[in-house]
Amino acid sequence: MKRANGGAARVLRAAVIAVAVACIAIGAARGEIATVLQKAARVCLECIGAMG
Repeated sequence: MKRANGGAARVLRAAVIAVAVACIAIGAARGEIATVLQKAARVCLECIGAMG
C-alpha cells in the first residue's frame, strides 16, 4: 500500500539532511572538530578510569 504523502516525506527527509550537512560544515569551518574530539577523548578516558 502506498502512502498518500510520499512526496512530502521525501522533501522533508531531504530538508533535514541538508540542514544536518550545513550544521556539520559550519562546525567544521569554526574549528569545532578538535573541540569535539578532545571532549570525546576526555569522556572515554574518564569512563575507563584513566583520568581519575
